[in-house]
Amino acid sequence: MPSEVILPRVDMDMATGKISKWLVPPGATVTKGQPLFEIETDKATMEIEAEADGTIRDLVDASARDIPVGSVVAWIDAAGEAAAEKPAAAEPAPAPPRGRQQDEGAEQAVAESPGTPKVSSGGLARVIGRERATPLARRLAREHGIALADLRGSGPRGRIQASDVAAASKPVLLEPRPARSIPEASPPATKSLFAAGDSTNPETTPVAASAAPLSPGSATLVRLREGDGTPLVLIHGFGSEANGWRPFLTGQSFTGPVFGLDLPGHGGAAGNAVAGFDDLVDAAESALLEAGLKGAIDVVGHSLGGAVAASMAERGMLDVRSLLLLSPAGLGPEINGGFLQGYLGATSETSLRPWMLELVVDPQTITPALVRATLKARQRSAGVEAQRRVAAAVFPDGTQCFSIRADLARLRMPVRVIFGTDDRIIPARHAAGLPPLVALHLLPNIGHMPHFEASEVVTTILNQVIDPQR
Repeated sequence: MPSEVILPRVDMDMATGKISKWLVPPGATVTKGQPLFEIETDKATMEIEAEADGTIRDLVDASARDIPVGSVVAWIDAAGEAAAEKPAAAEPAPAPPRGRQQDEGAEQAVAESPGTPKVSSGGLARVIGRERATPLARRLAREHGIALADLRGSGPRGRIQASDVAAASKPVLLEPRPARSIPEASPPATKSLFAAGDSTNPETTPVAASAAPLSPGSATLVRLREGDGTPLVLIHGFGSEANGWRPFLTGQSFTGPVFGLDLPGHGGAAGNAVAGFDDLVDAAESALLEAGLKGAIDVVGHSLGGAVAASMAERGMLDVRSLLLLSPAGLGPEINGGFLQGYLGATSETSLRPWMLELVVDPQTITPALVRATLKARQRSAGVEAQRRVAAAVFPDGTQCFSIRADLARLRMPVRVIFGTDDRIIPARHAAGLPPLVALHLLPNIGHMPHFEASEVVTTILNQVIDPQR
């Protein structure tokens, strides 16, 4: 019997793949375990090995794109078999729309095929180090003519980081960032959902990393509380900033240090731009590593910050001990595009308040003082224009163009997700079908800001996650 060579699933969220090149010609004699071809995904290039000995034939054209998982890409005839007696290799069909039914069918095709090729190195894949790189590193290398094959990655499993591309260039692409202390941010006089640091007061303004002409947007870390023990890192959502966590922290009894992260385009990092979601993750990861947070940390992320937190934890560069995700983005394509446009376009208390009401269920929580403080914070910072650029990069046409579902499936630390059932920004139904190790809490009559509308409940859930670990 001839053996099928199929395109295997090498990533949890993979539905299609591309053969970047064949490593053997048609008619070659191959042995079990010999690399046959390279498969290219969004995250890496991997070698796929032969599952049987024999002569390989009917190789699918390496230029073919979007080959569905489970498609036959070649046949291997055992010694003495005649190729003419075997069916020709199936041409790759157009990839069906992504979805649960399609993914399950692909998994079944892989599982039932006796010729499923194994991925080398005893795991899912043997990653070719020269090709394994972050999207940001690939973009920088492409823009500046640097061959990834010449670089040695410093990331997990040899993954090439943006800093590796910078170090290999002459002149240096990214200026080395000086060591810096983490500033203490004093609470604003009026608490705001979207509080901004006062750019006129150096004591309340986070110290931004030094800018370089070709550097991607940087994130800025702010110390919100002193303490001893495992640090707690809070990552805000779109349009907010590190100081926006202060209402949640009021009256809390966390014993460890608490840090807030200003994502690019927000707060102390308002002047920094990004080209996409991966840039946000790169910036958050770099800011925490530069600050010396290389030990265990607990991370809480809200909305866009929740997606950043999950993706950052999956990379493995940081020792994330637990994750609490509040109304996280990245679980489905829909987002309230009208809110994004309206909130960013509002220039008065009258026009801003209706959009802030979209965030909550109880309108009494959006007081005139809160609206006034939020508007003043926006007016004294350069954040609004920067946030327009962030929105265009990560929510083009009012669509979430990234997903964290595969990241969540690979995480093994405690992960909790909290959604308000009446969220009008990101539908709570996006939380359906989470991986089995991710705990979901649905809060009735709560909107997009559970840590604001139901802070006691959120605090209790957070303590359940972090207290046993301390």
